[in-house]
Amino acid sequence: MTATDVLTQRLGSAPSEAEARVESLIEPIAEELGYTLVRVRMMGGRHALLQIMAEPIGGGVMTVEGCVELSRAFSEVLDTADTIEGRYTLEVSSPGIDRPLTRRTDLNRFAGYEAKFELKTLHNGRRRFKGRLVGLVGDEIRLRAEDGEFVLPLAELAEAKLVATDELVHIPSKGKR
Repeated sequence: MTATDVLTQRLGSAPSEAEARVESLIEPIAEELGYTLVRVRMMGGRHALLQIMAEPIGGGVMTVEGCVELSRAFSEVLDTADTIEGRYTLEVSSPGIDRPLTRRTDLNRFAGYEAKFELKTLHNGRRRFKGRLVGLVGDEIRLRAEDGEFVLPLAELAEAKLVATDELVHIPSKGKR
């Protein structure tokens, strides 16, 4: 694994086979168009929802036009490759204010902001934590909460996301880098 792979490594639970197949097909297209994938998630049963979150490479605001551009490009390749069984709805969106934290780099990019973390197993007697993200040090997430400071093992992370706060709403359009 290269240094770049370590920084861009996905966090949380491993994607399903279908999500991994979709991501491998569309990630090069997104990058070619100037976007980075934030998350690919398949939800539902008989009529599934394929949710793809993306943002401009290097930060900035995800526009409706950007979502439309990606949606058209993804639809074309997904229909041709026929990787998804059955009917599904494609939804391409921005990660939003309360965005999921999906890469190691996100944990330092959004240091200083409030976030929620859920672990796969109990840590200090609980699985859910909420507080101000201090950052990532090695393979440990540092968090300052009302009830103390916590060091969470990155390997145990199931899910993480920012909490929508007034402070977060006022991040400059390029995002905190």
